[in-house]
Order: sequence, then structure tokens, then C-alpha cells
Amino acid sequence: MLDFVYWPISAILWFWHKVFSVPFGSGSGVSWVLAIVFLTFTIRVLLVKPMLNQMRSSMKMQALQPQLAEVKERWKGDQTKIMEETRRINKEAGVNPIAGCLPILVQMPVFFGLFHVLRSFNRTGSGPGQLGLSIEQNRELANYIFAPTDVQSFLDARLFGVPISSYISMPEDMYQAFQPIDFTRVNIILVAVPLIILTAVATHFNAKMSITRQRERIASGKQKAMGNAQMQSQMEMMNKMMVWFFPAMIIFTGVFWHIGLLCYMGANNIWTFFQQRWIFAKLDREEAAEEEAKKEAKRATAPKPGVRPENPKKAPKKKRRSSGERGNLSIDKVVGDPSTPEDVESADTTELGTVAEPESPGKRPAATPKKNKNRRKRK
Repeated sequence: MLDFVYWPISAILWFWHKVFSVPFGSGSGVSWVLAIVFLTFTIRVLLVKPMLNQMRSSMKMQALQPQLAEVKERWKGDQTKIMEETRRINKEAGVNPIAGCLPILVQMPVFFGLFHVLRSFNRTGSGPGQLGLSIEQNRELANYIFAPTDVQSFLDARLFGVPISSYISMPEDMYQAFQPIDFTRVNIILVAVPLIILTAVATHFNAKMSITRQRERIASGKQKAMGNAQMQSQMEMMNKMMVWFFPAMIIFTGVFWHIGLLCYMGANNIWTFFQQRWIFAKLDREEAAEEEAKKEAKRATAPKPGVRPENPKKAPKKKRRSSGERGNLSIDKVVGDPSTPEDVESADTTELGTVAEPESPGKRPAATPKKNKNRRKRK
């Protein structure tokens, strides 16, 4: 049913087992555990960029909460309009809520795929999902990409004296697949319980790290709190589930987890711890750089000390031309283009003013005679 998941998982596990078989040997439990650990790291490396984009999208969505709350209040009762406005706001901000779920959606099939592949190394049981094979049939049957020799190597490998695919609640009749039977249920418990506790504790502290950072950002004003009491209550409930419920679920369901799967969860939590610290530091640097760019742009547009800021509403008006300037027209408009280089008599009129003689080449233009006011007064 999920062969498109099982085959790639088995292929990556096979590759890393071949790599670590060189220094440790193919039948060593160390080579198989390291193969599981590096399978985890391979998947997480591929998810680094989607996880970073998911964190950036989450920060943008938190900044959009006031707008979304305003939309819900404005279009209260009209779910269609609320959805349209929410999509519009997310699109304008470049936020894709569905893309934020990609890292979780990818890791879940990997977890169940690894669980199935490790379980399929031992198919001698008669319970749900088991084939009820004999010991000989099980050792001679391939497991996805693993050849029968690889299956035998896995069954014979031990980690602290117990098989890697063993688990606390495993039926005793399935012990027969791991020849020789040199372990008991107590041995499995002694190895599995510390791994279960470590996985649960690591899950708790990783979730607490994320929630602590969120509360610090809200306290510093970098992130706004939820708009209403209902949304804030839902967020608190989710935080409590991440910090307490998920670790408790690991403890109570750990009796069904293979030793190899517990190694996967431990490696996954180690990677999550360092990746979160790196992503948080990177996002903080990006946010600080963005704030600094905004301040620099504000300083660049601010007026200099002692300089009065310009007001575009109070722009200087255009200077109107005086009556003398309007009256001083060119000779072309008054008498036209003269055909002979004769002097043109000046026209002394009140409307048009005094018209100067046309300039001849090389001749200095004559000054416009001024009106003799005294002469007029005598008359």
C-alpha cells in the first residue's frame, strides 16, 4: 500500500549500512544503528529549507493576526467573505499556510515507513501484519531492497546485547528469529527504557525552547499576542500538548517501539535541537537587518539639522509678468518680417510699448528710448 514510502526508506538505510560496514563490519550493531541515525540526518537535511521557509511564513502570519482579526470582526457571520479576505491578505503578504505543514507531513511517512521496514526483518510472528514465516523462510526472504544476506546480518546484529528490531512487548515466539537467543525481556527493557526516557525528555525541551522564544518575542514587542481570548486559549492548549502530551505519549507507547526506531527518534531530537538554534539565530539576524534597513531609510529621508522641511502644499507660486513685459513684444509680431535692411520706425503706443530696431549683423543693438515724463508734464 505504501511501497512508494517503504522502498526509498529501505534504499537510504541500505546505502548507509554499506558505508558503515567498511569500518565496523556488516553484522555489527554499530553499523546498523549508525545507518538508522544517518537515515534520519539525510531526511532532515532535505527538510532544512522547507523548515526555514515554514518559520518565516509563521512569523509573517503572526504579524498578520491583527488584520485577520479585523476581517473576522468586520465580516462577522459571512464565512465566504472572511475566507476571501483572508486569502487576499495572505497572498499580498506572500504567506502560504499549507506550505508550513510540509516538514511535518514528510516526517510522518518516514517514521511509519522506518517502523514497517524494521519490523519486516522479522516476519515469524502470527499477530497483525505478520506473515507467520518459519525461521528458515524468514532468513532467506528479502526485505524490500535488502538481500537475504542483509536480512541475516540485521537479525544477528546486537546493540548492548539485544536485537535492533526487538521491542518490549514483542511476543516470545518471535525471539526464535534471532539465533542464538542470548537475551531476555529484561535485557530489552534495560536498553529500551533509557532510550524512551531520553526521547521523551528531548521532545519536551525542544518544544519548550520554541515556546520560550515565542513568549520572549511577545514580551519584547517583536511579536503581537493573539487578538482575542479564544485564540489565546487555543494557543496555550497547543503549547501544553507540545510540552507535556507528546512526551507522555512517547513514554506510554514506547513499549511498542523497536530499538532501532528509538534510535531514530533520539537522532531526530538531537538534530531538531541544533537546527532550531540555528534557524532562530538566522531569523533574528534577518529581522535585525530588516529593522536596521528601515531605520536607515528613515534617516535618509529625514531633514538635515537646521533645515526647514519642505511642505509640498506650500509650493512657491509662479511669478506673474508685469504689464511692461507683456507689452514688450517682438518686432516680428508688430510689423512682420522686413524685406529691406531699412530702419523700422518705433511705434510709441501705450498697449504695445516701444519696439526696438532690428539688429543688423555686427551692429550693437540700440537701447530702447525711455519715455520723457518731464516733457509730458510740461505739456
